[in-house]
Amino acid sequence: MQGGGIMRIGNRLFQFIIYFLVGFTILAAKERFSEDLFKALKYRNIGPFRGGRSAAATGVPGNKFLAYFGSTGGGVWSTKNGGQTWNNISDDFFGGSIGAVAISEWDPNVIYVGGGEVTVRGNVSHGNGVWKSTDTGKTWKHMGLKDSRRIPRIRVHPKNPDLVYVAALGHLFGPNEERGVFRSNDGGVTWEKILYINDEVGACDLILDPNNPRIIYASTWRIKRTPYNLESGGEGSGLWKSTDGGDTWKEITRNKGLPEGLVGIIGVTVSPLNSDRIWALIENRKGGLFRSDDGGETWVKTSSDNNLRQRAWYYTRVYADTENEDLVYVLNVSFWRSKDGGKTFNRIRTPHGDHHDLWIDPMDAKHLIIADDGGGQVSFDAGETWSTYHNQPTAQFYRVDVDNQFPYRVYAGQQDNSTVSIASRTMGGGISERDYYSVGGGESAHVAPHPENPNIVYAGSYSGFLTRYDHSTGQRRNITVYPDNPMGHGVKDMKFRFQWNFPIEFDPHDSKTLYVGSQHLHKSNDEGESWELISPDLSTNTVAMQDESGGPITKDDTGVEYYCTIFVITPSPQEKGVIWIGTDDGRVHITRDGGESWKDITPKNMPKWGMVNSIDQSPHDPATAYMAVTRYKSDDFKPYLYKTTNYGKSWRMISNGIPNDAFTRVVREDPGRKGLLYAGTETGMYLSFDDGKNWQSFQQNLPIVPITDLVVKENDLVVATQGRSFWILDDLTPLHQLSDKIADAESHLYNPRDTYRLPGGRGWGGPSPTSGANPPNGVLTFYYLDEEIDKDSEFKLEFMEANGDVIKTFTHKKDKKNPGPVAEVNKGMNRFVWNTRYPDAKKVPGAVMWGGSHIGPKAVPGEYKVRMTVNGKSQTSTFNILKDPRINTTQSDFRDQFDLLMDIRNRTTEINEKVLTIRSIKSQINTLTNLMKDSGFKNDQLTQAGDSLVKSLSSIEEELIQVKSKSGQDPLNYPIKLDNKIAALVGVISSVDAKPTAQSYDVLDDLVTQAKVHYKKLDKVLTVDLFKFNNMVSDAAVPAVMIVPSKMIKER
Repeated sequence: MQGGGIMRIGNRLFQFIIYFLVGFTILAAKERFSEDLFKALKYRNIGPFRGGRSAAATGVPGNKFLAYFGSTGGGVWSTKNGGQTWNNISDDFFGGSIGAVAISEWDPNVIYVGGGEVTVRGNVSHGNGVWKSTDTGKTWKHMGLKDSRRIPRIRVHPKNPDLVYVAALGHLFGPNEERGVFRSNDGGVTWEKILYINDEVGACDLILDPNNPRIIYASTWRIKRTPYNLESGGEGSGLWKSTDGGDTWKEITRNKGLPEGLVGIIGVTVSPLNSDRIWALIENRKGGLFRSDDGGETWVKTSSDNNLRQRAWYYTRVYADTENEDLVYVLNVSFWRSKDGGKTFNRIRTPHGDHHDLWIDPMDAKHLIIADDGGGQVSFDAGETWSTYHNQPTAQFYRVDVDNQFPYRVYAGQQDNSTVSIASRTMGGGISERDYYSVGGGESAHVAPHPENPNIVYAGSYSGFLTRYDHSTGQRRNITVYPDNPMGHGVKDMKFRFQWNFPIEFDPHDSKTLYVGSQHLHKSNDEGESWELISPDLSTNTVAMQDESGGPITKDDTGVEYYCTIFVITPSPQEKGVIWIGTDDGRVHITRDGGESWKDITPKNMPKWGMVNSIDQSPHDPATAYMAVTRYKSDDFKPYLYKTTNYGKSWRMISNGIPNDAFTRVVREDPGRKGLLYAGTETGMYLSFDDGKNWQSFQQNLPIVPITDLVVKENDLVVATQGRSFWILDDLTPLHQLSDKIADAESHLYNPRDTYRLPGGRGWGGPSPTSGANPPNGVLTFYYLDEEIDKDSEFKLEFMEANGDVIKTFTHKKDKKNPGPVAEVNKGMNRFVWNTRYPDAKKVPGAVMWGGSHIGPKAVPGEYKVRMTVNGKSQTSTFNILKDPRINTTQSDFRDQFDLLMDIRNRTTEINEKVLTIRSIKSQINTLTNLMKDSGFKNDQLTQAGDSLVKSLSSIEEELIQVKSKSGQDPLNYPIKLDNKIAALVGVISSVDAKPTAQSYDVLDDLVTQAKVHYKKLDKVLTVDLFKFNNMVSDAAVPAVMIVPSKMIKER
C-alpha cells in the first residue's frame, strides 16, 4: 500500500487491444450505405452559449490572456483574450467529460488532460484516460490509463515536463484496479502505480510542494454510486505524504489535530511561500478546514463553517495564495477567501455558483481562473470582476422537445442553470442570447410545450416541482402534483416518488390531457389544477432501494437517487389510449385503454435494473416501438437497444455495430423512412438503415460528446447533448432517398427538400463568435460523385424556373470576372446552397453606395428545377420554394414585388451601363490626347474638341453617379445620385415579403424620368458630338501607333 506495487502499462500494447476490440465490434456490423453517400450532411450548433459545468481550470504563469478549462461533457477549451471568447481545442481528437487540465510551467507547449470529472453527480460522464499535447493543443495523443474513468488531478514537475503525476479516482459505480496515484517519467508513455489502497478507493486530490516537488500530498477517497444511493467516505479515505517523489508514502490522516473517525473526501494545498504551511479541507462529522505549520506533522482546525464543507462530495477544494501565506481560498456553493490563515472567510462575488477548481497565477495573485457550474471565468483583480460565462456552448441537457410553431423552438432543462426555450433559427445573423428564455421548472426539467399554443409550457424539476408557464404574461404557476416538499428526505418517506428528471408528456390525441410520472402515471385534463391517478405502481417498488441517500458521513437527498420511478412516458401518436411506460429500475408496461389496465412487457432478455431511458413509438406501425436502456449506473456500459413489433409481447436486441462501451440513451425512427433509426450514445451519433440490424457512425461534424436525447422534426434531427448544447442537422431527406441504385451510380443529384423563403443573413459585421448558427438561407442541394472531378472536366448546376428557363448557373471553376459561389466536386456527397436569387444588377467598380443594393431579387414561391451536368450527362430534380406560413402575402403580391424588383435591377443595370460607357469613352479620349501630347503630334483643335467632349460626358456622369465618394461615409458629404437612389429602392421594397407600396412605384417612376433626361443628353453626345470627334480624328490623320520618346532619351 505504502509505495504501492509498481505497475507499468505499455501504452502501445494497451491502445492496440482497445482499437482491436472496438474495431471488431464495428466490423462485425454491416455498413448498409457508405458514409460517402451522406458525408456532406452537417450538424449546426444553435447554442445556447451559456456555460455548463467545469471542474478543471488552469493558466500559464505570467500570461494573463491565455486560459484553459475542461468541460464536464464538452472537452477542453482555451481563450487567448482573457475569457472574452473560448475555442474548443480537443475536437477531432477526444471530447466528453474532463476532470483535469495541467500545463508544464517549464514548457507551456506541453498540456496534459485527464478525462472524467470528480463532481460525481447522478448524470456524470466518464473519461477515457490521459491525453497529451506538445503544441498547445493543436494536436493530441492518447497516453493511456483509459480505465481510470475519472482523473481529478494531474500535476507536472515544475522543471521536467516528462515527469507527471495523476490522481485517478476510478470507476464510480463499481470496483476496478486502475485507480490511485500514478507517475510517469517518460511523458506518459508508461505509468507506475505509486499509491494504491484497493479497487474501491481512488485518489482525489494531489499537489506538489512548489518549493520542493519531491514532497507530494495526496488524498484518497472511497466513493461509490448506485442508481439509488451515493456513499462518500469510509475505509481507505485519507491523507498521504511522500518526500521522495512518490516512491514511498506515509499516511498522515491520524496525525495530531486531525479529526477522528471516518473521513471522506479531502482537499489539500501547500503555500508556495512556506512549504510547512498546509491546509486540508476534510469531510468528517467534526470536519472542516485544518492547517498545519510543520509540514503536516500537527494540525489545528481553523474553521468548521458549514458554508465551506456542505455537500462535501461535490466540492471540497482548497487553494493557497501565491503571494500571501495567510491568504487561502475555499470553493463551495460560494467562492470563499480568508486573509487570516483560514480562521474567517469572506464571500467573493462570481458570475455563477457551485465552484470546483481554481488557478492562481504564481506571478500575479490577482490573476485567477475559476471553474464552476457555469464553465470557466477569468479575473484580473482578485475576483472583483470576472469574464462572462455567456460565451461557452457547453450546456448540459437531459432531454429535448420542440413545439409546433414556425420556425419551431427547442426546449430542455439545462443542468446547473434554468430551463431553455431557444429558436431553431432566427431572421438575423445568428441565434443569440436574446433568442432564448426560461420557461419555468428548473435545471433537471423535462419540458413539454403545449401542442397548440407554444406560449404555454409545462416544465418540471427535482422534488416533483412542476410549473405551467405562459410566455405572453410571464406567469409561472406551480401545479406540482403533490406539493409536499421532499428535500432531504429519503424517497421511502414520500407518497409519490418523482425522479430528478421525471417525465412530462401531452396526449397527442387530446391537447388538454397532460401526463406526468412518479411511480404512478398521473393525468390532468385541466392544466394541472387537479390530477388523476391512472396506474398502479409500475416500478419494482423495491423498498431496500428507497432509503436515504448518502453516508456514511454526509447525507445527500436531492431527488437524483430517488429510485423505482417512471422515467419514460410515450403516448402513441397513432392509437388513442396506447401509452408505453418505462421505469428507472428496469420495468416496461403498456396500456391500450387509456390506463384502465396495464400489462408488464419487460423484455425477458433485458438485464436487471436497467434504466429505460427512451421508448420511441414507430411512426409507421402502431405495434412497433424502439427502446434504449442504460446500465452505466451498475458499471455496465454496453448499449441495450430493443425493438418490438407486437406491442411488447416480444423484444429483440438491435445494438449490433455500436461499440460495447457506448451506452445509449435514446433511439428514434425517422418518420420519413421506415426502418431508418438514429441512436444517441455516450460517445456520439449512430444510424441504421435496416431497422437496427446494423449500426454505423453518423458523427459527421458533431463533436465527441454524450448524446442525451433526439427529436426528428420536419426532416431535421434535433440533438441534445450533455456538454455541447443543442445541435440540428437540417436536412434528412437525402437519407430517405438512399438506395442501391444511388450507391452504384457514378453521380447522383438528390431531390432538394422544399425550402421556405425567409429573411436572415450574416448580420452586421458577420456572425458573432458567441451565437448559435442559423441554417443556410437557401435551397440545400446535395449531389454525389463517385470520383473527384478535375478542373478540366465539365460540371455545372443550373437552377431553373418550372418551364426550364435558367435562372443561374454555377460551376466548379473560379471566375475572377464574375466571383460567386463555386460548386464543390469532391468524391462522395457534396453540398451547394442556392440563395434563391436571380442575377445581380451590373455594378460600377469602386462605386460607393449608401443604402443601395445591386442584389438580384429572390425567386417567388412556387415550383423550380435544378439540373446537374457532369461531362455531358444531366440529371434534373424538382423542388418548391414555400412562403413563410406566418404571413398573408398572396402569390399575386409576391409576383408584383418580384416584377418591381426586377425592374429596379434592370434600371440599375441600365444606368450603370451608361456610366461604364461614359467612363470607357472618356478613358479612350484621354488616352488619345495624352499620346498626341507625349509623341509631339500637335493638333490644338482636336485636343480642344476632346476636352470638350470629356467635359460634356462628365457633366452627365456626375448626375448619374456620385464620382467624389471614395469611402463608406463620403455620401454624407457628397449627395448620392440617381444610380444610388434607384438601387436604394431594393431595400425598401424587399424589406418584407409584401406587395410594394404605391409610393415605391411613384418614386421609381420619378427617378427613371429624371434619368431619361440625362440619357437623352447622352444620346446626343454619342450620336452627334462623338461622331464629330471621330471624324476630326480621321481627318487629322492621327497615327494608329504613335512613338513616345522615352524620358531617358530626352534627358540626353
